[in-house]
Amino acid sequence: MAVMPQQSDRIAELIRGLDQATSVADPGVICQRVKRLLSEMVLVDDRFLPGEFLEPTPDRYARRLLHKDPAGRYSVVIMVWDRGQGTPLHDHAGAWCVECVYRGRIRIESYDRTSPVEIEPIRFEAAGVLFAGPAEAGHLIPPHEYHRIENAETTPAVTIHVYSGEMTWCNAFQPLPGGGFRREHRPLSYSA
Repeated sequence: MAVMPQQSDRIAELIRGLDQATSVADPGVICQRVKRLLSEMVLVDDRFLPGEFLEPTPDRYARRLLHKDPAGRYSVVIMVWDRGQGTPLHDHAGAWCVECVYRGRIRIESYDRTSPVEIEPIRFEAAGVLFAGPAEAGHLIPPHEYHRIENAETTPAVTIHVYSGEMTWCNAFQPLPGGGFRREHRPLSYSA
């Protein structure tokens, strides 16, 4: 499906805004700027993403690269969560991230790590659950980066993720039978 001229203009506007937002060094300031930008853009127009980015995949959530900053400051990834799809408990490999709901509703569970990540079993403590709908955005700045995301509804949800650089891997944490978790290096790829 071709990108319509209006969509193309809105995506160019998003990229210009992200270029400005990431022009400082402080991750806290960057994340606040990116959250505001994404929320405002979705509130004004929830139809600026091309249709091919909005399709779910049957076996797992879809992950599609919208833009990678040539200077390496950030990347924009669109994720589509069909009914019942979600992530395991994971981190962002030390990268900051801003996540904004474009369509639908998602459930986010946050965790605090309570033991060293190098020694198994790794322990986590639940830090909270929240639900987010269209134009609602949150951020993660390491070391506060441990969470799970899942679709909270029966219809697909779409989220926009802006990462510091391109996120090509993360650590997923798999539950162990006796309690705690095992860390697993997980390469990340993009969906067709």
